[in-house]
Amino acid sequence: MLPFDPLLRSPHLQTVAAHFWIRPDAVVEFPIERRLYNTEPDVQVLVCSQRPHGKARGEIFMVHGLEGSGEAGYIRSLSTVALRAGFAAHRFHMRTCGSTEHLCQTLYHAGLTCDLLAVLREFRRKGRTPAFLVGFSLGGNVVLKLAGEMGESARDYVRGVCTVSAPLDLAACARRIGERDNRLYEARFVRAMRKRMCATGRYQMRDFAGLRSVLELDDRFTAPSFGFGDAANYYRTQSAIGYLPGLRVPALLIQAKDDTFVPFEVYQSAEVRANPWIQLMATEYGGHLGFIGRRPNRLWSDEAIIEWIGRAAVNKSPVESSKVLRSK
Repeated sequence: MLPFDPLLRSPHLQTVAAHFWIRPDAVVEFPIERRLYNTEPDVQVLVCSQRPHGKARGEIFMVHGLEGSGEAGYIRSLSTVALRAGFAAHRFHMRTCGSTEHLCQTLYHAGLTCDLLAVLREFRRKGRTPAFLVGFSLGGNVVLKLAGEMGESARDYVRGVCTVSAPLDLAACARRIGERDNRLYEARFVRAMRKRMCATGRYQMRDFAGLRSVLELDDRFTAPSFGFGDAANYYRTQSAIGYLPGLRVPALLIQAKDDTFVPFEVYQSAEVRANPWIQLMATEYGGHLGFIGRRPNRLWSDEAIIEWIGRAAVNKSPVESSKVLRSK
């Protein structure tokens, strides 16, 4: 696997630098087709697709993180690398994300897999090959949970799954993001969640009075909206870690040990290490969705993902179990 040589060794600098780093974007070379999919009655989700020149080597679906969209830098740059490698790139938007607040009557949550499955079923109905799923942060929880839920049947729809900085244990990650060193990040997430919920027209700013944490918003809004009751039950039932024993397609989990949101102990669990379909690519540095490296692999995670997908496309056996790659 491609080694990671970090440009920065601070998790906070990695996290912030990745957010502001100028990314390649191939929208002129590969035009975007926007399509809405009806996944349930009164629910539409947006998928932005780009096709490579000539016949595609495969299909890659990318799922964004908390309060993100298909315009996130990590999705734009991975789309560019994927397209130039001959893969079709599809930017999947979770409900109410990417300016689609008006297209459904419900919110999204970290374990909501039915919309992505509905789109994959539509692709299969049209004769498209099974797709690779790439999930970033919260999107990683979604794609892993979906593959784990489906078990053996996932192979009809999914060729492989890759995640970057996935919060496999939602409760542990909610506690970690609420700690003092993450205060600025959490405030930003809370503002974005509040803004999007108000944009649906179902909430007003006064509904959020006194709520300052992601956990509090999930407890007050997300969990009750989907019948989970409270945040504790929501996190317990929707964390991908509980579904990993059912995973039966190749999966690459990219995770930095210094991730400021996701405790690395989660990745040392038996659920991760016992499944031979899972390969853990753990680096000493990288922050959360960071992985800014030294040249020539500046956007290292993009290169690592495409390298892995290229090999997984021709290998349908369990991958080497839980390999840990050290960064320089």
